[in-house]
Amino acid sequence: MENKLQELNRKRQESLLGGGEKRIKRQHEAGKLTARERINLLLDPGSFVELDMFVRGEQGEFAKSDMENYGEGVVTGFGTINGRTVYLFSQDFTVYGGSLGELHSAKICKVMDLAMKAGVPFIGLNDSGGARIQEGVYSLSAYGNIFYRNTLASGVIPQISVIMGPCAGGAVYSPAITDFIFMVDKTSQMFITGPQVIKSVTGEEVSPEELGGAMTHNHISGVAHFVGENEEITLSMVRKLLEYLPQNNMEEPPVKAPLPPKYSTEELLDIVPEDPNRQYDVREVILRIVDDSEFFEVHKYFAENAVVGFARLSGRVVGIVANQPKYLAGTLDINASDKIARFVRFCDCFNIPLLTFVDVPGFLPGINQEYGGIIRHGAKILYAYSEATVPKLTVILRKAYGGAYVAMCSRSLGADAAFAWPTAEIAVMGPDGAANIIFRDEIAQAEDPAKVRAEKTAMYREKFCNPYVAAAKGMIDDVIDPRETRDRLIKALLAVSTKRESRPMKKHGNIPF
Repeated sequence: MENKLQELNRKRQESLLGGGEKRIKRQHEAGKLTARERINLLLDPGSFVELDMFVRGEQGEFAKSDMENYGEGVVTGFGTINGRTVYLFSQDFTVYGGSLGELHSAKICKVMDLAMKAGVPFIGLNDSGGARIQEGVYSLSAYGNIFYRNTLASGVIPQISVIMGPCAGGAVYSPAITDFIFMVDKTSQMFITGPQVIKSVTGEEVSPEELGGAMTHNHISGVAHFVGENEEITLSMVRKLLEYLPQNNMEEPPVKAPLPPKYSTEELLDIVPEDPNRQYDVREVILRIVDDSEFFEVHKYFAENAVVGFARLSGRVVGIVANQPKYLAGTLDINASDKIARFVRFCDCFNIPLLTFVDVPGFLPGINQEYGGIIRHGAKILYAYSEATVPKLTVILRKAYGGAYVAMCSRSLGADAAFAWPTAEIAVMGPDGAANIIFRDEIAQAEDPAKVRAEKTAMYREKFCNPYVAAAKGMIDDVIDPRETRDRLIKALLAVSTKRESRPMKKHGNIPF
């Protein structure tokens, strides 16, 4: 037995070394941690249990003579984050560049299946050179096996992808199916075709970072949701996100002890300007309403005219959606529509109530928006909110005009409680535009058109563009003092916390993608 135990320990140590000391050193020199170092940072200390450590495939005729494929280039297993179980994989770039082959995929698929059976989140730490070319078409089929499971798990367990190195070709589609993508600034990239292929096909020259770096996908494409300055910060953000999520779609999000906001609610009286043309940062409103003034923002750098993220009200998790008047006046455009719809659907999947703050002058006008399909993209918000059966609370802060007002979780889309501040302006369109249309002839014939236009605009604002008209028709439940917002939302959330709402039986709807 002693000899056998010695052999076991030797094989374990060889497996733990992955591609060996030289490749580990090279990984560190590139500013990256190893697969197991990442796991140790992500999980609670001592909680990781590794599976399939000794899996090894045939190296084949194209194998490098100095390379042993211990563990098939991926570390898999389970552990805990804040005491709650997760399954995960971490690709090992020191073994065949973390490339994905048949057994590499089989290891990942096994832990995905186990995560589904256990009803716990699944996390992928990606650092791979792509498909293992030596295995030919088998590696392509191996990707398909993962994509299929990503789709089955969607809406059942939270799926999180962390890009910690290269992620190219077919490899990008597994993260794209998952719920959230984290990237590490300057050391992670995602792209379908790399810079060399693009140059050979189109003649365009671009660096890997410009093409698929963290800020490219966080700011421009919207493929990624979070960016961290380094691997340690990025993994700590993953831990933070999981604090807001349930383990699966049959559970409620974790509840914490209520904490008051760090800021005075009196400050809400001055944040939103009465002048509808003046901008402000809607985050300042959010921070004065939610528990401990803590707001975990999602998609922070993408479609900045909308703000989405997680917070708590009286200890209960809520998903927050808000227009951002600081950027593009808070209008809804193609990207903001996609951002909001995707977030709303995630919250609905995982029993997270929705809180919407409205200050929207309309959908962004323009030829590019129309040609780009703003009708189709804007319809996604309408669809997502209407489809959602979780508790839905809405607060109109200022402007709420036209179809954009309807889209932002209005009463007609199923809001369970709708409030308005005294500064709210709820109308088909803004007073200026409405006056120009309704009183066109009178303004044109006036000796002083500017004066008449101003008078008619003021009259329209007073008669139609205020919250009391909507309140009189029951479209909002109450006009409230801004300082009462937190208290009213907490009471409303508690009142609808046992909400049960069904939809007609169907396989699934056909959202306008």
